[in-house]
Amino acid sequence: MLDWVVTFLIIALIAAVFGFTGIAVAAAQIAQVVFFIFLVLFVLSLILHIGGRRD
Repeated sequence: MLDWVVTFLIIALIAAVFGFTGIAVAAAQIAQVVFFIFLVLFVLSLILHIGGRRD
């Protein structure tokens, strides 16, 4: 999932350099959304892993 974030971030940076602001903004927003989804899934995974341990 982080691969998608990096991909859209690179697309946004390249589009910003060439002046395609609409494409840059869209790609940056997609990267931000995918990153937050990754972050939520990562935190849930940590909580479930820690909560699931019973020694």
